[in-house]
Amino acid sequence: MTSSSDSSNLTPNSRIIIQRCLSARLQIKPPTDENDAEWVEIGEGCVVYVCFLKGATSETVKKMALMVMNVKLSETKEKNVSILDLPGSVLIIPQATLGGKVKGKMMQYHCNIEKGIGRELYTEFVQMCNELMEKSTKYTEASCVVRNGTYGNRQVFSTVTNGPYTHYFEF
Repeated sequence: MTSSSDSSNLTPNSRIIIQRCLSARLQIKPPTDENDAEWVEIGEGCVVYVCFLKGATSETVKKMALMVMNVKLSETKEKNVSILDLPGSVLIIPQATLGGKVKGKMMQYHCNIEKGIGRELYTEFVQMCNELMEKSTKYTEASCVVRNGTYGNRQVFSTVTNGPYTHYFEF
């Protein structure tokens, strides 16, 4: 499925999964002998899993962030609204495995973007989501947050949902 905002592009250069949640928690640093694990948490909102494939650019990031923050997937009693209009918090998790393809019995990730470029695009995506959230009046009144995981690290994750209410997008 290709995002309607970029239907002319037959080969995707990024993938996103958005899952509504009641709360979510992500370990961003594992425990060490000297320190406890570090976590980020959100209340009601959504978890956004992000993967950049070869060909992703800053323009891709902009389209992704605008879609994530404005798509009307959040349920209210009256209608579906965007995460900005809910208002709700956002937890962004880098998820390189979304770029995998099965070859035989093995997964291969040859379509994923180079790690350094992916890290830059991920940072840009998080910043853009933060900027969009901060421009929302409802966000500032409700103390919603954008939190994110650590690019390139395996991270422990848990969530509470009343779904799962999950959507998949390609750009």
